[in-house]
Amino acid sequence: MATECLDKKQTIDLRKKFIGPSCKVFFSHDPLKIVRARGQYMYDENGQQYLDCINNVAHVGHSHPTVVRAGTQQMELLNTNSRFLHDNLVLYAERLQATLPDPLSVCYFVNSGSEANDLALRLAWQYTGHRDVITLNNAYHGHVSSLIDISPYKFHQLSDDEHKQSVHVAPSPDVYRGKFRADHPDPALAYSDEVRDIITRAHKRGGKIAAFIAESLQSCGGQVVPPAGYFQKVAAHVRAAGGVVIADEVQVGFGRVGSHFWGFQLQGEDFVPDIVTMGKPIGNGHPMSCVVTTREVAQAFMAAGMEYFNTFGGNPVSCAIGLAVLDVIQNEDLQGNALRVGAHLSRLLGGLKETHPLVGDVRGPGLFVGVELVRDRVKLTPATAEAQEVIYKLKEQHILLSADGPHRNVLKIKPPMCFSREDAERVVEKIHLVLSEIETALNMSMPSPVHLENGKNKSKLPEENGVQGKESHIKDIRT
Repeated sequence: MATECLDKKQTIDLRKKFIGPSCKVFFSHDPLKIVRARGQYMYDENGQQYLDCINNVAHVGHSHPTVVRAGTQQMELLNTNSRFLHDNLVLYAERLQATLPDPLSVCYFVNSGSEANDLALRLAWQYTGHRDVITLNNAYHGHVSSLIDISPYKFHQLSDDEHKQSVHVAPSPDVYRGKFRADHPDPALAYSDEVRDIITRAHKRGGKIAAFIAESLQSCGGQVVPPAGYFQKVAAHVRAAGGVVIADEVQVGFGRVGSHFWGFQLQGEDFVPDIVTMGKPIGNGHPMSCVVTTREVAQAFMAAGMEYFNTFGGNPVSCAIGLAVLDVIQNEDLQGNALRVGAHLSRLLGGLKETHPLVGDVRGPGLFVGVELVRDRVKLTPATAEAQEVIYKLKEQHILLSADGPHRNVLKIKPPMCFSREDAERVVEKIHLVLSEIETALNMSMPSPVHLENGKNKSKLPEENGVQGKESHIKDIRT
């Protein structure tokens, strides 16, 4: 049972007094106070139930009894650091490795996705002897200093002189609004050639590539799904330059994409990263994470002569919880559920695209889905304010959703994996009603049929779909 001892105003007042002001909350206009959760539902201090479409952390469902029991029983027995032998550590490493391609066989357990990505960089630097890192535009890899340097999602506010010159930013492989789009004859080749050109320029300046790091599917960047073959082509360029490839699975791993256990596997069996990082869903909300790499990279890291030790990484309680999470994914067929429910969700959202001019794109596999809202389907004018209005209107309907992407106009749907068909139908129905309300206020209607010539859009839509000068009809837009 939750122990709720303060009223909401007291909680807000104490947070303002003692918590750093840059630590933001969801729905800052009217933040929620959540006191308990179960499955795909969260409950506020008044007992109001909310459908959670945000928490990819509570991967197998909030407060899952199997996970809670595993952690509680091990905590009652022993919790200590990993310098003592304990079966949970090796048994969990064995189970985790079995989900990955064979070359990825050595585990380092840490406590967060940020720690995992930071360690991955250290492994790359030591193995290659190089320092330069290639990242993607709009990427986010964590909050520690080494990762802010490679997270344009965060460092975009700095000038070119304020982030490290050893960091190179490649275009996000976004085939909807990126440099090369779905009508390009080979967007995977075109985007990978951008990485090749970055390597060439770095070499001319005397730089040497240590790593290319990318989320297997960009989350904060707007639920971006790279074109098939992109990572294979990038890996060829990076490895030819002496670098390694790091796949960041912190957001999308552990069966969320439905068809595969890991997001990078969507690219095909012929792509295997040199290093994989994971976090968030690995412990269903318990702070744990992992880096998995090849034996060759691990040996080079050891050859540096510096012992690696993490006090809490891989402790018996964390590993007991990790084992329980894997058990639940398997026993409750949550990967299969993500495939089935995700396909149903995407079909329903695709229907919205046929009837709502604000819906520009629906994308993403399994239960990792993005809906990009635009004011104009030709110009791709971001519907940022409208996306925020959708989020707050859904909150009033007791559905929790968020928006992200460089323009904050992509609705992100990444719920606990126990999300059901009925949940999907409820969410899409409410989005439909909210979009209808907004479009009526803005006097928007579906454009005339689009004529295609050689795969390219040749038509012109009315200026801003009738949006210009109409923004004032949307009241109380929150940012």
